[in-house]
Amino acid sequence: MVKAADRAKNPARSSVWLEQRAPRTGGGPAGLDRERIVTTAIRMLDEEGLAGLSMRKLATELGVTAMSLYWYVDTKDDIIEFAVDSVYGEIDLAAVDAAGGWQDRVRVLALDYRRMLVRHPWMSPLAGQYLNIGPHAIAVGGKIQEAVRDTGLSVNRQPSAMSAVFQFVYGYGTIESQFERRAAEAGMSQDAFYGEAVSAFRDDPNFVEALEPMAEILDERASHGSVSAIWDRDFDYALDVLVAGIEVMAAREANLPEA
Repeated sequence: MVKAADRAKNPARSSVWLEQRAPRTGGGPAGLDRERIVTTAIRMLDEEGLAGLSMRKLATELGVTAMSLYWYVDTKDDIIEFAVDSVYGEIDLAAVDAAGGWQDRVRVLALDYRRMLVRHPWMSPLAGQYLNIGPHAIAVGGKIQEAVRDTGLSVNRQPSAMSAVFQFVYGYGTIESQFERRAAEAGMSQDAFYGEAVSAFRDDPNFVEALEPMAEILDERASHGSVSAIWDRDFDYALDVLVAGIEVMAAREANLPEA
C-alpha cells in the first residue's frame, strides 16, 4: 500500500498513474469496484466539494466499510486523481475530430472544457494539484496539441498558443463555476445573486467615484439579459479574439524571411 507520507517524500513523482500497485489477495466486497467508487466520489464532490469527501463518508454512501475501499485504492488522493481524470472523459473527442479545421476543433475543445469545469466546481483547484497524466487527460491533451499543431505555428510557439486559449478557458470556467456555486449556496438564481451584488455596491456612496469608469459597462451588462447569456456571449467573443490572434501570428510567422 502506498501511504500519503511516502508520496510527500517525492511530490514531483507523486501520482497514482506512476505507481505500480501490488495486487490484493483474496477478493473485495461483492458489487464494489473502482469505477463505482469513483462515480460515487464524483457525485459527492459535485454536491459537497472536497471538504465533503472522506473515506468514511464515501464508504457509508457505498454501503461498505471504509477498509473495503482499500481493495481498490491506497489513499483518498488516489480517488481524487481517478475522479479528475474521469471528468476529462466528458470532453467529446469524437465531436472534436468531426469539427474539421483547427479553429473549429479548438472551439469545441474549449467549450467542452468550460462546460466540464462548470459542472464540477471542485475540478479547477484539484486539476492544479495533480499531474493530470491519466488516460482521459492525456487524450484531451493530445487533441489540443493536434489542433494547435495545425495552426502552422512553429513548435516553440505552439505551447504559448495553447496557454493563451486553454489557460483562458480554465480561468473563465473557474470563475463561472464559483459564481454559480456562491449563488446556489445563497439559495438564489445567478440572475438574482448578480443583481443584488451589483446593487449592493452601486448604491453605496463610498463606491460612486471608484465605479465611474465602469458605469457604462455595468449598465450594458444590466440591460443585456440573463447571467448565463452574458457568460456565453463573453466566452464566445473572447474565444474568437484568441483564435483570430493565433491566425494573425501564424500568418506573420509564415511571412517572415528565412534566416
